[in-house]
Amino acid sequence: MNFFRNPEIKRDLLIYGVLWILGSLLGFWVDSMLGLGILLCGAVSGAYHFGATYQRYQRLRDLSQEIDRVLHGETKYSFGQYTEGELAILENELEKMLERLQEQTEALQKDKIFLSDLIADISHQIRTPLTSLRLFGALMRKEDLPIERRRELTQDMMRLLDRMDWLIESLLKVSKLDSDTAVFQKDKVMVEDLLFKASELVAIPMELRQQHLTVEMNGQESFIGDLSWSVEAIGNILKNCMEHMKNGGEIRIRVQENPVYTEIRIQDQGPGLDPEDLAHLFERFYRGKQASSQSIGIGLALCRMIIKKQNGTIKAENAPEGGALFTVRFYKGTI
Repeated sequence: MNFFRNPEIKRDLLIYGVLWILGSLLGFWVDSMLGLGILLCGAVSGAYHFGATYQRYQRLRDLSQEIDRVLHGETKYSFGQYTEGELAILENELEKMLERLQEQTEALQKDKIFLSDLIADISHQIRTPLTSLRLFGALMRKEDLPIERRRELTQDMMRLLDRMDWLIESLLKVSKLDSDTAVFQKDKVMVEDLLFKASELVAIPMELRQQHLTVEMNGQESFIGDLSWSVEAIGNILKNCMEHMKNGGEIRIRVQENPVYTEIRIQDQGPGLDPEDLAHLFERFYRGKQASSQSIGIGLALCRMIIKKQNGTIKAENAPEGGALFTVRFYKGTI
């Protein structure tokens, strides 16, 4: 039998047999009845011990087969028959391990799906500017192309390259946030510094459009977060407001702080948000009805992810006096 081929059983059987024989001989040497009693007791106890050990090994074998079935693709497992002693403890630990492995498998599957979707999104978003770049490149090969037209095509190509650079950088940031690999500092962020750095990102295009930015705050408002990531979020909101306003418009920012949260309200003088867009405005690659032809639909999605990672919320609505209104709150406690 395989049971007796086990080295541990062979050792126990040898030791037990030697002690049983020596004990019986010693008993017969003292008294025949004593020897007979030791002989019988040894046989009974040995049969009980090795019988119980055999049953335990059978259960361990069944448990091993159950684990092997799980490892080969069976998602269901049941260790309910193991309700005693060390087997019950082992069964409990195995259930924990298998549940953890199943969670990791599901997480890996989600990561694969996410990676596939991300690659598809990048491919889709980059294909259009690449096609335009190829077309512009073919036009610039013409020897009789006027200098002025060549200059216009060069400027268009640079704009497309800048757009592709921004898109790839934004997608990489989104992937970091999705995979929880982005590192957020927990420092005291002064809102005044945040707005100054964020406004620098749109200062030149706003100047070209003759747009203005006004801020109402006392200068002492702050929250706990990451300045660099927050600049990215607020900058995307300002960029969105700028692109949806006519030349000469104004963006108004109002900041207030209370014991619960620090609030930043950003309002533009654009046409406002379409009611159908409000429910989808922060979805990735969603382009609203008022979106420009250059809009990709990732800026506000990235903005929301950044703010959410810093215990904050963002809400978009139409202001009563007109224009879009974005309300950002950084909470001082867990929400």
